[in-house]
Amino acid sequence: MQTMEQALSPLIDRFGRKIDYLRLSVTDRCDLRCSYCLPKSFKGYQEPKNWLTFDEIERVIGLFARLGTSRVRLTGGEPLLRRNLPLLAARLHALPGITDLSLSTNATQLPKHATALRAAGVSRLNISLDTLSRECMTQITGRDSLDAVMAGLDAAQAAGFSPIKLNMVVMPDVNVGEVQAMADFCISRGFILRLIETMPMGSTGLGSGYTPLGPIVDQLRERFDLIPEILELGGGPARYWRTQDGRGQIGVITPISQHFCATCNRVRLAVDGTLYLCLGQEEKLELRPLLRGGATDEALIAALRGAIELKPEKHEFRQAPTKIIRFMSQTGG
Repeated sequence: MQTMEQALSPLIDRFGRKIDYLRLSVTDRCDLRCSYCLPKSFKGYQEPKNWLTFDEIERVIGLFARLGTSRVRLTGGEPLLRRNLPLLAARLHALPGITDLSLSTNATQLPKHATALRAAGVSRLNISLDTLSRECMTQITGRDSLDAVMAGLDAAQAAGFSPIKLNMVVMPDVNVGEVQAMADFCISRGFILRLIETMPMGSTGLGSGYTPLGPIVDQLRERFDLIPEILELGGGPARYWRTQDGRGQIGVITPISQHFCATCNRVRLAVDGTLYLCLGQEEKLELRPLLRGGATDEALIAALRGAIELKPEKHEFRQAPTKIIRFMSQTGG
C-alpha cells in the first residue's frame, strides 16, 4: 500500500518529464471565430451541464497542486465568457502550491474584467492579436474587433498586469507580412511579442497553412539587434530574444519546425473534464464521471498518475497532420 509521501510525489511521466503546468479551459465558447481555431458554422459546443463546476475545478486543481503542479493558465474558447471567472481565479490563487496563475484571452472582454482579475490573483496575460489591420482582423476573426482588443490592452496595462504577451499566429498569405509592424508595436507599448506556427488541428488548423518561423526570426534578430533572453519568462515552450537595451522581447513557439516535446511539462483540462495529455495526440482521461461518481481524492490521484503514464513522447503534426480532428477551442488553448 502506498504511503502518503509516495502518493504525493510529483507527477513525472515515463520519459522523465515533470508535469508542473496545467492549462485549464473554462469554456469552449468564444465571441470571435478565428480562422485557425473554429469553423464559422460550428455549433458543437458542450452543454453547460457538462461543464465542470467551480467546486469540481477547485478540487481537481487542488489535487494537481498537491502533486507538484504549480502553474495554472485559464483558457478557453474565450475564458472571460465564463460567468464569475474572477471568483474562480481567486479560489485557485488561494490553493496551496499554486504559485503562478495566468490567463489567455482575446482581450475583447478585458475592459470589464481586468481590474477584478488582477485583484483575484491573475498576474500574467497572453493576448491573441494576429494583425493590426482592420481588414485582416475581419478576415481572421470574423469581425472588426480591433478597437475592442485595443481597449482590452489599455485596460490590462492600467490594471497592472505584467508581463503582457501578444500571441500572433503567423499564416501564409494572411498576416506573414505584418510581423515587423507587430514587433514595432509591441516594443513601443512594452508588450512581449510571441510568434506561433499554426498547428494542424481540425479542418481549420489544416486550412490555415503553415509558415516556418526560422527565417522570420533571423530577419527580426538582424533588424532589432536581438540577443538571447536569459530570464525565464513563463513555463511554456517559447524561446525568447530581447533588444540590447531590454525594452523589447520577442518569443517564438515552433511546434512544427522545431518541436519542444522533449521538455513538455503540461497537460490540458477541457471544460467538460477531459484531461488531454498531448495537444497532438488522442490519449486522455475523462475526469467528470469520476468527480460526479463519488471518487475519493485517493482514487482521483491514482487516476491522474495513470493518465500521466499515458502521456506520449511527442506529437505527430508533421508525420500525420490530419490525425487530430478536434478543434483547438475544444481542447483548450
